[in-house]
Amino acid sequence: MKKLWASAVILGLAAGASAWTAPAERWLHVRVEEGRDGGETVHVNVPLSLAEKVLPAIQVDRFQNGKVRLDRGDMKNVDLRAILEAVRDTRDGEFVTVQKGKDDVRVAKEKGRLVVKVREGKEKGGTRVDVQVPIDVVQALLSGGQEELDVAAAVRALARHGDEVFVTVSEEGSNVRIWVDSRNESE
Repeated sequence: MKKLWASAVILGLAAGASAWTAPAERWLHVRVEEGRDGGETVHVNVPLSLAEKVLPAIQVDRFQNGKVRLDRGDMKNVDLRAILEAVRDTRDGEFVTVQKGKDDVRVAKEKGRLVVKVREGKEKGGTRVDVQVPIDVVQALLSGGQEELDVAAAVRALARHGDEVFVTVSEEGSNVRIWVDSRNESE
């Protein structure tokens, strides 16, 4: 009886330990709130593992097999991979700052992240865009063939990061927020 009891305790502890060490499922959240004229709110909450499996199954227009095909004219004569490699290998810093009237744009690298901030109009109601994406996620996005973005690879890269907000946009009462965490519901 003591052996059975000891075995049960050991198995219980082992199961508990594996539950503590098992990584939590990561969820991708997208929240869009349109504040004008009785606008609508859309919440998307998808496990990253599901997104990774579903994205290659979508075949719509320029989105095929988990990849977005870029128009040749979109990035003509620009080697995004070479630019990203240069940014990845350089120290943190502010690369581009544009100020015109009440508008500001800032592009920087901070703590291993590509950061883009746009402010149109300095007043409270102006447009605000904040993008903060880990360099390895951007690199995964650019890992596809020439003239395509590999969204499925970027989703796999997102799974390696903790709870984090990647994109926020606010404009005239409308808001967009994209983030990853271990919860299966929007905030």
